[in-house]
Amino acid sequence: MTSTATSVIPSTSEWTPGDVEQAKEAREKLDIWPLDEYNCKLLNEVHPRNYVTNADEKEGSLVYDLIAIGAGAGGLVSSKQSARRGAKSAMITERLAGGDCLNVGCVPSKALIRSARAVSQVRRAAEFGVIVSGEVKVDFEAVMARLRRLRATIAPADGHPGTEEAGTHVYQGRGRLTGPNTVEVNGKTLKFKKCVLAMGGRPNIPSSIEGLMDAPFTTNENLFNLQVLPPRMVILGAGVVALEMAQSFALLGSQVTVVNRSSKLFESKQGDDEAAIILQNQLEKDGVTFLSSSTVQKVETINPGDGDKKLPLMKVTISDKVLECECLLVAAGRAANVENCGLEAANVDYELGKGVKVNDYAQSVSNPSVYAVGDCCAGVPRLTHMSGEMAKLVVQNSLANDQWKLSSLVVPAVAYTEPEYATVGIASEEQAKKQGVECDVYKASLEHNDRAILESSNIGFVKILVKKDTDEILGATIVAERAGEMINEVSLAMKNNLGLYAIGRNIHSYPTTGEAVMGCGVQYINKHLPRLD
Repeated sequence: MTSTATSVIPSTSEWTPGDVEQAKEAREKLDIWPLDEYNCKLLNEVHPRNYVTNADEKEGSLVYDLIAIGAGAGGLVSSKQSARRGAKSAMITERLAGGDCLNVGCVPSKALIRSARAVSQVRRAAEFGVIVSGEVKVDFEAVMARLRRLRATIAPADGHPGTEEAGTHVYQGRGRLTGPNTVEVNGKTLKFKKCVLAMGGRPNIPSSIEGLMDAPFTTNENLFNLQVLPPRMVILGAGVVALEMAQSFALLGSQVTVVNRSSKLFESKQGDDEAAIILQNQLEKDGVTFLSSSTVQKVETINPGDGDKKLPLMKVTISDKVLECECLLVAAGRAANVENCGLEAANVDYELGKGVKVNDYAQSVSNPSVYAVGDCCAGVPRLTHMSGEMAKLVVQNSLANDQWKLSSLVVPAVAYTEPEYATVGIASEEQAKKQGVECDVYKASLEHNDRAILESSNIGFVKILVKKDTDEILGATIVAERAGEMINEVSLAMKNNLGLYAIGRNIHSYPTTGEAVMGCGVQYINKHLPRLD
């Protein structure tokens, strides 16, 4: 392996606010609008115009120790870490660096959620002795401008300049495998010793719904371009994205209807029934209507809108109901990006929709020189932190000839609703039963948690499942105001083989909601205390 040094300064031209031709280009090619100062700042980091790679193209220089195809968390981590460890590294990106997380996922959604939470807090101010006079009004343009500003602030962490500084050659264009150890981008053939497929995924669009494919529906890929608050929103799906956005838009002032094929939330994911009831009740209090055991049958476009200030108008037939809406958000799962990538030429096995088939080392089952991480990989959680962790594993296995295993990873997941819903491992009794695992369950309600009481947020619980008659933690479900922070303690314990006894003996600060995690451990200890005769 040889250390990489930048020898050619990339040639770019900047995105400029107000440029009509650039605005058209950003909108049609990159699904980004409006082209204001914040989106220009974003694009100048993650998709510079007329970008030219920083690779020194002398003969024989286009042979790499590792090439990552894709620039989300998986591609960025694998290419940067490879370069930092002395490997000759390249990253190929067709769309926006940072992937879904930065541009159309984690980052913008959490900015929107924060604005929605502010609305909720103001409306509840009187509970805390704070009098807010007058009507609570939402300036939706300001909400979205804040979202774009904060996204642009975070963008340099994923931008091309930072990746180049790490020592990686960045190629902006579509990468396509042309053989077992070659990939083509912008008419150039690059050779690799190892390749990491990190093409990500996309929203799954049900093709069976009459009229949907011709309708101006919305997905997470363009939802955050909205400049006008939709008066009425219909959401197809009841997963994490659907619930987070349903609650947020309802709080911001939209009339939101969630169409759920199941009779309850989380049924398809084997989630916790009690958690589902708590979340649905809270979302309904915030104004969300649920149509359970329902399906969208037909979508009619009354007015297509202009994708800008003029919203579309659609008529949606749902079982025996017909609803009109200005925004139809399709949040019905994800599909892996594996088409038109040249996987066949590289002898990489995959399944349409599900992704590249890999072994326990994240290695293609059919081409040992190729690895896959993140949403384009079959059989793994589609989470940003999973992509990043898989990338670390791949770098270690591919460059250090190690044997880190996917099966060793402990991966928490969080829905950033209010309250939050966090899980890790086996998250419910029903899930344990389906897997044939016998378990004991320890549960601490937030009803009597002092911090939760003081915060007026004592609806929720911590539930930890352990292997029967032991303290070996199998998994957990937490419903609480900061469940996403609390679940990490359980994940750490599971990863390091610390049992529930250790959590019970760990001193927790008072008063904290995290004491509920300790409460489960204390229950275990109390159950197994020696008794005096």
